[in-house]
Amino acid sequence: MLSAKSLFQEILDDDESFRLFCSIAASGESQGGWENGRIAALVPRSERAMAPKIARHGADEDKHGRIFNALLRKRGLTPVPVPPETDYTMLLEREGIGLAHEKLKRDEPLTVRDVIVYLSHSRVTEQRAADQMVMLRRYFGDHPEVGRAVRMISGDEDNHLAYTHEELLRFAAAGHGRLIQRTLRACALAEIRVYRDVSLAVMAHMSRILGWPRARSAALAAGIHAVYAYERLAGWHRMVTLRMPERRNALGGPATPAREFA
Repeated sequence: MLSAKSLFQEILDDDESFRLFCSIAASGESQGGWENGRIAALVPRSERAMAPKIARHGADEDKHGRIFNALLRKRGLTPVPVPPETDYTMLLEREGIGLAHEKLKRDEPLTVRDVIVYLSHSRVTEQRAADQMVMLRRYFGDHPEVGRAVRMISGDEDNHLAYTHEELLRFAAAGHGRLIQRTLRACALAEIRVYRDVSLAVMAHMSRILGWPRARSAALAAGIHAVYAYERLAGWHRMVTLRMPERRNALGGPATPAREFA
């Protein structure tokens, strides 16, 4: 029977598919770490109180990248180059979502509008990450090889999502509500397209590595298109709603170390 659990189990059990999965994940997390580090350094003077939280966000992302690389090392594997069509963060940037790397590479302070764009982008992408990690935690939270990593990363993603809700609500109360809703909607609609395309590309690579029959690959592709159709119709709304989280000041302390994965 084809299920999310059986699919990920198959990827986990094969060294080459696991190698590609971890390489893609590590690359995306490391890029997120760099982006957040630059934003923390360039945040405008009026929002300097946010800088430690943004830096904590970046430190968490860097840690996740190290965790995925450590999982590879424990199997005696090395990372592989990430196929461009599977590079979620790069493809989002090409769609104009979030802050362009060209802007982040300059030493010019960001504006409040830039910070709102960053937070809106994070609100959408962290929803995706948190949802994926909830699923992995449900199926593999007790797995002897990856369970501890899944639980740690899932907790961090929950913190990131709570932080974006709280900060965006603060900006909305300060009079930026229309900009926030406009930006969130644009981010969400672009993200679901990119996620569909990346999912199709990743599944194509996994199909080749694992030798899936054509019928199975077609069924998985149909499922990905069905998810996109639902998200395009209504599912994207979950990415743009804002509510005060139960976990307040979620990024107010230092990042949790990952010494056990070193």
